[in-house]
Amino acid sequence: MQDRQLFEYAVIRVVPKVEREEFLNVGVILYCRDRCFLGTKFTVDERKLKTLSEKLDIEEVRKHLRAFQQICAGDPSGGPIALLDIASRFRWLTATRSTVVQASRVHPGLCLDPQETLDELHRAMVL
Repeated sequence: MQDRQLFEYAVIRVVPKVEREEFLNVGVILYCRDRCFLGTKFTVDERKLKTLSEKLDIEEVRKHLRAFQQICAGDPSGGPIALLDIASRFRWLTATRSTVVQASRVHPGLCLDPQETLDELHRAMVL
């Protein structure tokens, strides 16, 4: 068990009408300090999102999710947050907010391979 590393993750949700608190899981963000890993994976199911709100701007949702990817990757096109250290980027992305794209509470776990774990969480929580 010594080769297992602590990781933290949150589920990325789309909340079309914040006041109704209905949401659809669209992605996962995972941080593993010991492996210097911060990654996100998402899937946008337009049909499901439209059942929650026909007026939802799907392209705007995709834009926000791409920003999550840019920030995770430390890509300067993600803005000043993308230039922070890896832990600060994760904390910023998972901070509580009342917007259409939100993160769940952060949950811990142990993993051997953070990318593999991210893929598994994505399958379990989103697909």
